[in-house]
Amino acid sequence: MLKVAIATDGPYGERAYEYISKEFDTDFIELEPPVSMFADETEIPEDALKRLEGVDILITYVLHPDLALDLVEMIHDKVGWVIVAAWRGEGFKNQLERLGNVTCPENMCDLQENGNPVFDEFVSKFGRPIVRVNCQGDKIVDIEVLRSSPCGSTYFVAEEMIGQDLKDLPVKAGLKLQHYPCRAPKMRLFADDECKKEMAANFHKEAFENAIKHEKKK
Repeated sequence: MLKVAIATDGPYGERAYEYISKEFDTDFIELEPPVSMFADETEIPEDALKRLEGVDILITYVLHPDLALDLVEMIHDKVGWVIVAAWRGEGFKNQLERLGNVTCPENMCDLQENGNPVFDEFVSKFGRPIVRVNCQGDKIVDIEVLRSSPCGSTYFVAEEMIGQDLKDLPVKAGLKLQHYPCRAPKMRLFADDECKKEMAANFHKEAFENAIKHEKKK
């Protein structure tokens, strides 16, 4: 089974751990952030590094930029792939992604296959939403979540859409996403909250559009 580790230095990552641990062997590691926003030196406990070594996927929700940078630079060559969920600035992103096995997505519900077997196995379950709908007439009677956003919002939307009419279903799904307490925008300093939520809403809208097309072809 794929081994996943989630590292955080604050309030983010618990929800992703809750859902990812249902599919993969997942460890949750909490780090102590430096007191100052700009730290000349950061400390990462040896036991935390040992827990990270050898995992297939490391997802970091570390908000402190120096701690996040040091963590990824220290561990990237000892893991299969690193997904940086919290980052700030294109320069920071480029510096990390130059390491080769690191990706800094604009939004965690926009992860898609990249050709790497380890990464693709993870993204087969978590990333840009994919759902299948089962209809009786024009009514939704069941929804299967094939791929969910890591935070679980896809399951939330799917549950709320059962019993709805097909008419305007994708729009309803996108709007319902707005009621889920998405934390993604807050992990990007200076990010536009509405823009990020709109992006997530559109991904779910598209997922239901595709599901309806698939259902009508049956």
